[in-house]
Order: sequence, then structure tokens, then C-alpha cells
Amino acid sequence: MIFTETPLEGSYSIQLEPRDDERGFFSRLFCAREFEEYNLNTRWVHINNSLSKSTGTLRGLHLQNKPYTEVKLIRCIKGSIWDVIVDIRKQSKTFGKWYGMELDSEKRNMMYVPKGFAHGFVSLKEKSEIIYLNSEFYEPNSELTLSWNDVEVNINWPIDPIYISDKDKKGISLREVSEFYI
Repeated sequence: MIFTETPLEGSYSIQLEPRDDERGFFSRLFCAREFEEYNLNTRWVHINNSLSKSTGTLRGLHLQNKPYTEVKLIRCIKGSIWDVIVDIRKQSKTFGKWYGMELDSEKRNMMYVPKGFAHGFVSLKEKSEIIYLNSEFYEPNSELTLSWNDVEVNINWPIDPIYISDKDKKGISLREVSEFYI
């Protein structure tokens, strides 16, 4: 795997290195030794699978508060998504900054999201499917949703979201998230 740190400290773009032959390819999605070399999380408690039926489906921006803050590892296994993270660590020099990148099933790339980040995505193709690993169990009472269109964060989404859940429509501002986030 090739690890490239994004402009937001602690987050990485990870490119798989497939080994090709006449049968197809083989590649690792995770290797504890390689993740440890970058001081990244190596403990995953559950793996989720998400399908967005239509282009323009928005999910996020989600995070969990302490003590349930989580690390995520996201990979698009079918279609394409625009994956976005927002640094909500008050002490960070990149607090309130965002980073986005296309995750595509053909590119076989991944996004590593450290603790202290909100995460979300918009589907760029129909029937886009992702798998993502989480370092903590889901705790509904600890969940926060940052507004996907918060003016202070000002994410430059590549397409306008069309399908948004009621929960995600009710996301709160960065200022409000930073008040609640410990």
C-alpha cells in the first residue's frame, strides 16, 4: 500500500498496490504492520457496507463524541464517491478545514479518517457501494452531524447533492459541533 498524508494532519489517502497476472489481481486492503509504520489504527470493531442507489446521494457529515470517537477506513467497491473529511479538533492548526477526494472502484483507493474528523460523501455514480471499517462501536447518543453545507467550512462539492436524509438535513454548524465536541 502507498500512504500519502493529506493536507489535514493524521489523515491519509491510501493506494492499493495490486499484483497482477493473467488471472486478475491480488491486493491487501489492510496490513497491521504497514499501518503501524505510520502510527495508524490497527483495531477495527466492525465493518459497514453502504449502497447509494442514485447519483447525488449525500451521507454525512458524521462523527462520534468522546469516549466513542472513531477512526474510519473507507473504500468504494462499486461506482464512485466524493469522500470528504473535516477537521474538528479545536487544538489543530487545520481546525475547520476540509479535504475531499474521489474514491473509485477502479482506482481501488481508500481514505483513512483519524479521530476528531467529521466524515461524509456524495455518490458520483448510480449504485455506488462502499465498505468502511470503524474503530469503535456505534453509539447513537454520541453521534453528531456537521451540516454538509455549513458556510464556515465551505466544502466545494463536485455535484449538488439531491438525496439527503432528514438527519443529514438537520446537521449543525461547525461552531455548534465544536461546542459539543469534547
